[in-house]
Amino acid sequence: MSSLLILGAGTAGTMAANMLRDKLDPSWSITVVDRDDDHVYQPGLLFVPFWMKPDRVVKDRRSFLKEGVTYLRREIAKVDPAAHRVDLVGGDHLGYDWLIIASGSRARTDLVPGMADGALFRTKVHDFYTLEGAVALHEALDNFTEGRILVHLAELPIKCPVAPLEFTFLVEDYFRKKGIRHKVDITYVTPLDGAFTKPVSSKAFGSLLTDRSVRLAADFTVERIDNEKQQLIGYDGRALPFDLLVTIPPHTGAQFVIDSGLGDEGGFIPVDKHTLRADVSGRIFVLGDASNIPASKAGSVAHFATEVFIDNFLAAIEGKPLPNAFDGHANCFIESGRGQAMLIDFNYDTEPLPGMYPAPLVGPMTLLKPSRINHVGKLAFEQMYWRILLPGHKMPVPALMSMAGKKAVNGSTPAAASAPAAR
Repeated sequence: MSSLLILGAGTAGTMAANMLRDKLDPSWSITVVDRDDDHVYQPGLLFVPFWMKPDRVVKDRRSFLKEGVTYLRREIAKVDPAAHRVDLVGGDHLGYDWLIIASGSRARTDLVPGMADGALFRTKVHDFYTLEGAVALHEALDNFTEGRILVHLAELPIKCPVAPLEFTFLVEDYFRKKGIRHKVDITYVTPLDGAFTKPVSSKAFGSLLTDRSVRLAADFTVERIDNEKQQLIGYDGRALPFDLLVTIPPHTGAQFVIDSGLGDEGGFIPVDKHTLRADVSGRIFVLGDASNIPASKAGSVAHFATEVFIDNFLAAIEGKPLPNAFDGHANCFIESGRGQAMLIDFNYDTEPLPGMYPAPLVGPMTLLKPSRINHVGKLAFEQMYWRILLPGHKMPVPALMSMAGKKAVNGSTPAAASAPAAR
């Protein structure tokens, strides 16, 4: 009997377990390990500060794993690739023939001085990348009547890199609906030189910030938070005052990845970006946020990459060349307020471009343009996530990016993607 061990029961780990359970011989054992039972619908955390009930975003991990998949609630200490062994906190260990690491990324409020260790944390300094943080922020917004709000991105990579922008647009709309927008000054603070990472989308998002009278503080690298003066302090000497700071802290990989020496300086595991096979061992694959692939740490990337990975894994266990090459495909709705949302669709080689999605001309989704149907699509995805995506069913969108429906801007064209190295 062969054994597959999956570390992490988030989006990618759950999908992989369910899809491979259907594909592998029943003699294979599949075990999924995670430190708790709570599967958090992370896109929902964006809405908790505004209207979504907290219990709506959390469900039991075990209820989404198919029969024939064993779930083990334990905390992981280290991975020993040479010994094909995973050590658990408490002294136990698990052996494996094949290993999938899908341990995600984590928001590190401890990495910015004055954030988690400051007197204002969860009163005037908030995050929304955890359920506790999102709930506390809901109360803070409810009680906020006037003053200066900073929405701050510390550094990349982070989970869902568009979420800070989404929050900015939603909080602006929130105070507009309350009739006190004129009393609230909002600034979006980013280490980037614009609103986003790529020129075309950065211009589109920057224009929307301007239209909503939101200030942009670019090229801001945070040094610390001064709790006494209520200021965000940058390494360049800038001091931005706030009455409410919503900050997205730095992210790193899981602690066991760092302790095992498997990760890069951020704790993300080096892999072949097309096959998702770990550099350290041919019997380890890395899915979702845990890898160092140059793509967004977003649920869509975990989804598309896992779909592409399945055939590669089936080939790998038979010693065959890996047939599929993941292209870094990401597809993200961006809430823009006013009951609308934008949509971006891109990959390793092609930046987000305007156009229609998924079909040329008819869409019905618009790319890089706010629309009502995009907003409806964002809300509808919640049920698709629980009912289709996690159980491992096929979603009605292609795993690899297509240029169909996209419009080149200023000569933007996709670069040729390189083929994966079979190893």
